[in-house]
Amino acid sequence: MSEANKELAKRFFEEVWNKSRRSAIAELLAPNGVIYDGGEAIHGPEGFYPFFDRMQATFSDIHITFNDAISEGDQVCLRWTADMRHTGGGFGIPPTGKTLHTTGISVIRVSGGKLIEGWQNWDMLGLMHQMRGERLGPTYIAAQA
Repeated sequence: MSEANKELAKRFFEEVWNKSRRSAIAELLAPNGVIYDGGEAIHGPEGFYPFFDRMQATFSDIHITFNDAISEGDQVCLRWTADMRHTGGGFGIPPTGKTLHTTGISVIRVSGGKLIEGWQNWDMLGLMHQMRGERLGPTYIAAQA
């Protein structure tokens, strides 16, 4: 069963983000499912749609690549990278047209062929710095001191 859960978790990312299929959210996320992202709890497909819409309005050409996928029982852990183009003014930053890169980890619980719970952490701060043209590294940190 854990291999099927792993494939379902990957399918969610593939369909929702790589193929930009909004309808896949309701197909794969349980109505009572909860996704925890950055301290926020997103409840069911209806709660996830605004997040999806904001991301789609801000970024185009979103592509998720899976670096690792581990599953045990009803849980799946995905380590992923995402590339996207900043083409919209969401997040309060005018579009730059830049291709951006971020990383993340998602832990997903599956039941009845749907995602029912998820916890994700991703480098939103790094993404914001890329949109602003800032570097976060030894050179940037030293210049700010």
